Amino acid sequence: MKKQFFKLLAKINKVILPSFTKQRLDLAKASKFQMAIFGWKLYVTKNALD
Repeated sequence: MKKQFFKLLAKINKVILPSFTKQRLDLAKASKFQMAIFGWKLYVTKNALD
C-alpha cells in the first residue's frame, strides 16, 4: 500500500513540480525553496523504488 502511494505521488510530482536537472540547475547556487523541492522529489522517488 505504501509503495503504491509513493508511486502515485511520484507521477503527480513529475507533472506538477519543475525538473531542475533539465534546467541544469547548479545545486550549490540553488535557493532554499529549490533545495526543498529537490529533497522532496528525492524522498518520494526513493520510497517509490523500495
